[in-house]
Amino acid sequence: MSDSKSTLEVWLRGPLPDMPKTLQPIAHALMQAEEELETILQDFPEALLWKRPAEVASVGFHLKHMTGVLDRLFTYARGEALTETQLAYLKAEGNAIGSKEELLEAVKAQIAKTLETLGHSSEESWLEPRKVGRAGLPSTVLGLYTHAAEHTMRHLGQLLVTVKILKASKI
Repeated sequence: MSDSKSTLEVWLRGPLPDMPKTLQPIAHALMQAEEELETILQDFPEALLWKRPAEVASVGFHLKHMTGVLDRLFTYARGEALTETQLAYLKAEGNAIGSKEELLEAVKAQIAKTLETLGHSSEESWLEPRKVGRAGLPSTVLGLYTHAAEHTMRHLGQLLVTVKILKASKI
């Protein structure tokens, strides 16, 4: 294995400057997701973006969903309700609209915004209660931050499998 930091997974590259220590794993996971998305989609054909093999979610859906879920979870973390724009985005996540480049750029922009928010987050707020969704389910700021990283990585894994199936099947 090379000594180059770029060959190491993000979490093994050391602490991120200006990121609270407790939030480092969350930031690392989001940065890893971004790097892996770039690699996975590098030679992925645009024509397969909205294909749904075996009726699983399309690659395009996963990209839109990662963008939307980060936005929504961090809205809840701020103690705010979703806007009509966010609700409309959620409803349209499965719509076959957007190119691979547009959707990837949107995910990257949302991850950058998320990392900036994490970097400015105050430890005093992390255990503050927050309500999630229309039902107002209980969470905390830190719980929402953690779920944002976990959920992003879950969809990254699903996207990876879908890409592999589509490339192998030549649909």
